[in-house]
Amino acid sequence: MPEETIYDCIIIGAGPGGLQAAIYLGRYNRNALLIDRGGGRTHHAKHIENFLSQKVISGRELIETGMEQAKNFNVKIEKGLVTTVLKNKLFEVYAEDKKYLSKFVIVSTGVYDNLPQIENLHKFLGTSFFTCVDCDGYRTSNKKLVIIGNHIKSVHLAIAMKEMFTKDITLILYTDKAPDEYKEILTDEGITLIIGHPATIIGNDKIEAIELQDGSRFECEVIMSHFGYKLNDAFLSELDIKRDNKRFKFIVNRAYESSLDGLYIVGPLNTGNDQAIISAGEGAVAAIDIKKRLLNL
Repeated sequence: MPEETIYDCIIIGAGPGGLQAAIYLGRYNRNALLIDRGGGRTHHAKHIENFLSQKVISGRELIETGMEQAKNFNVKIEKGLVTTVLKNKLFEVYAEDKKYLSKFVIVSTGVYDNLPQIENLHKFLGTSFFTCVDCDGYRTSNKKLVIIGNHIKSVHLAIAMKEMFTKDITLILYTDKAPDEYKEILTDEGITLIIGHPATIIGNDKIEAIELQDGSRFECEVIMSHFGYKLNDAFLSELDIKRDNKRFKFIVNRAYESSLDGLYIVGPLNTGNDQAIISAGEGAVAAIDIKKRLLNL
């Protein structure tokens, strides 16, 4: 093997979990490398209000502050898109035309929201068009809400949001998948059910209505989109890692280590809950475990 740097740990992705892990490993004076492609779900969040000590902070500010903290503890940070991870005696991490070696790897690459094709959607994304009830449900409180989705679980979401946030809800399903008993429950709850495909969000500075492909309009102030997400995990395809029963998310142990020795997965790629503050905690736990194992080595 040619003379190459062997990192104690490579962290893939500068989400809250990856950054928190980098900060911990830097504070342990470990040789850590953070590789990040830029952007990401947290980076695009406009308001994070449920992070301890932060009354409200944007995702961009949270990530940029975390980057500075990691740099202050001598974590090396490189911008790049990781395309492949392999493991022989060491982990081999490939980012475009570069190859890196490491004893441990922490994956914190997050997910992509499945967004419907609706005109003007991105104009309101994160301010009045939302995709996560745990992140932004509170911001719909006492407002005229439209929920859009294509799954029976969207009915469950509508009922839950009525109990927690607002009584004024219209549910728009793309296909008529709701059984009759569910339709009866929606009627009893006072939730209007519409079957159709939204085409345009109407409004300038704020949302005024959503227009369907057939031209019908429904007044609203906020929209909750419920189409799920896909994992940013293509670079792990060469590794044999256990997933859940749906073959979707990765199974991890208490320290967030996957079934592959030395590979840790934090954030929404594992089977835990998906929140910035939870991911940060997972990153800390993973880094502490790696610290202990490096001392044993």
